[in-house]
Amino acid sequence: MKKRLLAPVAIVSVALILSACTTNPYTGESQAGKSGYGAGIGAALGAGIGLLSSSKHDRGKGALIGAAAGAALGGGAGYYMDVQEAKLREKMSGTGVSVTRQGENIVLNMPNNVTFDTNSSNLKPAGANTLTGVAMVLKEYDKTAVNVTGYTDSTGARAHNIVLSQQRADNVASALIVQGVAANRIRTYGAGPDNPVASNSTAAGKAQNRRVEITLSPL
Repeated sequence: MKKRLLAPVAIVSVALILSACTTNPYTGESQAGKSGYGAGIGAALGAGIGLLSSSKHDRGKGALIGAAAGAALGGGAGYYMDVQEAKLREKMSGTGVSVTRQGENIVLNMPNNVTFDTNSSNLKPAGANTLTGVAMVLKEYDKTAVNVTGYTDSTGARAHNIVLSQQRADNVASALIVQGVAANRIRTYGAGPDNPVASNSTAAGKAQNRRVEITLSPL
């Protein structure tokens, strides 16, 4: 009897997970969206809770109701971030800013050649224009926290690099606020030379390490 009850739930869960697979418009490869996985897992967990909490005669109904509720909860934040990610990819196309997904978080990597001159915290015009596009998406999807982290390469004194990276993060945050992003959503950090993404032994590696990252997380 339990097998009969759980079969429809299993079908729904698998369908939701499969629906998460989309084609990356930049690589042409299949990739997994987060919302379908969350919805599928939520459906399975919700079905189990519904099955256990229902009377013997209502277990089928309880399992399906639980599956529906679980799918909604499991897919909600993931879907919200999926759509926001797609919008950001569209806005950032051709700007030199990369958009990557880390779990439920979205990370924008703004390289130094887009945003700031060497040893400067003044935003370049290209960087300001790029942040206008970012701000448009952030205002539309306002249920996300915005963490802005500035980084430098390892050249020079660490204390100077920490201050410089903080100033850059603050100026990026200020540009977003001027464009209408709520200040209470934004936090800034100056990480200096920490967490390099490339070797500091080459000029190319140092250029990659000089960056500002904007990490978006669901509230």
